[in-house]
Amino acid sequence: MEPPATRPRGPSCRLIFAFVAILIFASVGYLFLSGQIEFEYINQRFYFGSRIVHQLQALPLASMRSISLSVLGLCSGIFAQLTTVQVDQYIATESTSAMEGLLANIGPSGAKSSGAKPGVVIASPSTTDPNYLFTWTRDSSLVFKTIIDQFTRGEDSSFRTLIDQFVTAEAQLQQTPNPSGTISTGGLGEPKFNIDLSAFTGPWGRPQRDGPALRSTAIITYANWLIANSNTTFVTKTLWPIVKLDLDYVSTFWNQSGFDLWEEINSSSFFTTAVQHRALREGITLAQKIGQTSVVSDYTTQADNILCFLQSYWNPSNGYITSNTGGGRSGKDANSVLASIHTFDSSAGCDAATFQPCSDKALSSLKVYVDSFRSIYSINSGIAADASVATGRYPEDVYFNGNPWYLTTAAVAEQLYDALIVWKAQGSIEVTSTSLAFFRQLSPSVVTGTYSSSTSTFTTLINAVQTFADGFLAINAKYTPPNGGLAEQYSKIDGTPLSAVDLTWSYASALTAFAARKGVVPASWGAKDLAVPSICRANTGPIAEVTFNVYATTQFGETIFLTGSVDALQNWSPDKALALSSANYPTWSVTVAVPANTNIEYKYIRKFNGQVVWESDPNNAFTSPGSGQSVTLGDTWR
Repeated sequence: MEPPATRPRGPSCRLIFAFVAILIFASVGYLFLSGQIEFEYINQRFYFGSRIVHQLQALPLASMRSISLSVLGLCSGIFAQLTTVQVDQYIATESTSAMEGLLANIGPSGAKSSGAKPGVVIASPSTTDPNYLFTWTRDSSLVFKTIIDQFTRGEDSSFRTLIDQFVTAEAQLQQTPNPSGTISTGGLGEPKFNIDLSAFTGPWGRPQRDGPALRSTAIITYANWLIANSNTTFVTKTLWPIVKLDLDYVSTFWNQSGFDLWEEINSSSFFTTAVQHRALREGITLAQKIGQTSVVSDYTTQADNILCFLQSYWNPSNGYITSNTGGGRSGKDANSVLASIHTFDSSAGCDAATFQPCSDKALSSLKVYVDSFRSIYSINSGIAADASVATGRYPEDVYFNGNPWYLTTAAVAEQLYDALIVWKAQGSIEVTSTSLAFFRQLSPSVVTGTYSSSTSTFTTLINAVQTFADGFLAINAKYTPPNGGLAEQYSKIDGTPLSAVDLTWSYASALTAFAARKGVVPASWGAKDLAVPSICRANTGPIAEVTFNVYATTQFGETIFLTGSVDALQNWSPDKALALSSANYPTWSVTVAVPANTNIEYKYIRKFNGQVVWESDPNNAFTSPGSGQSVTLGDTWR
């Protein structure tokens, strides 16, 4: 879209270059200097992009070189100021659009949420290609965490009714039987529901174990405000039972695999592990506040175990967080960026154990993640290697052919703003060998060390990171349509909005990034001074014993195996499937310890001469008995 002809184009450094070139030529007669700056106004917001190409030949006077470099520094400062102005203008308009878009997607009164029950967040009003007219526990919790944060900060007191409706809706969803189970058999891991609060029963990537953790974090934030405002009774009677169900689920199932936040890979996920750890830590604090101390010991034990496990995602040889333990991808993923911003605790400083935004590991990983998109999106073509670019979920993405997302690009900016908050508060920046590559992309001469706020290096790095962060919001600004609407994605070719329109999570991500840029500091959740246990212990949770018997005639050399939907049954892997005993042929048998009170699906497979034959559909299914109990299943090969 062409800019309005009446809008000013702003200053150019060409005049500065020309003026200095004349001075240098007159006094020395030996200088070649050229530059180019482009200003382009897109979507009623001016987008700034620049490229300076300079070539300085050896000057007989060092002072002449100093003059020319000063000019470049001046232009760099102008670039940063213009980016700041651009982002300021974007935030001034998009803050209102984002909040309006977010509220429009919440029932019952939202303009685009017809049919949604009170407090229910629709992911998007899109009903075809794709159909997102559902409510996801993850998305809803992140959206309401944004709303609750604004409410508890005193920014909008009108949100309280909406928050109470959210609490009521989520309490009902906890009790709704669904394909993942009931409230006592794993049903809290169900990722999405219909917007009338009924269960979605179609095929899906389930379970997803981040939802209970994120929901408890949102409600705990509200609970802490209520306690501070003399309403502990409501917390104890109404909120704690909801929170405890979620935290009990986290404590029991954190070490079980599940689908990641993109709903594609069934493994362990960095984002899930990180938010589970946070949820238990702040759950411990809340429990102590209201006298529910019986849960503290177990939650503390499992929180320590989770923190220990969290360290295993770090890939030291390549300097980034491997976001998923399975799936066959590189592991470079917005998953890690989102985990960092949603577990930000400024009181923890730049702690690397919890991967705080300014930690050397989180910064190193951020650089690797961002760089992975520089060459795969056409809209990033020609952008300098040290400049901001559009980012997506992960470089191997093929969903809608793989494009940048508004929320992932905003998340990069938010992590950098969070880092700036801490560096400014503590008055220093530490550059380690791990984070050196991140800092050198912004200041090539920097070396490892700690730089106090009184040093020029500190100022240089702060300004460079600020400009870098603003650049990511500037990219989103460039591809935001005039009405401020944020879809899920925008085209990697030309920036056209794609996929689901008015994605509620996109709006929430814009609002949290804007808040971080203003220096808003979220409440601490207990990340400070945590010690990583020397020994990591897995939590198997309550266990039941199940004997699987299947009647199956076989030929000589043929063997029957078992696999299924939980770790104990090898997560549908034919290669790792459990071999059954033929001692009571033609009945084959195996006894397995499985998670108690869990909906489990399974199938038998035949292996003969390297060939694998699965049972016919549908999957076998059962609910495992309670902890310490046993059951025997009798099947016939199908």
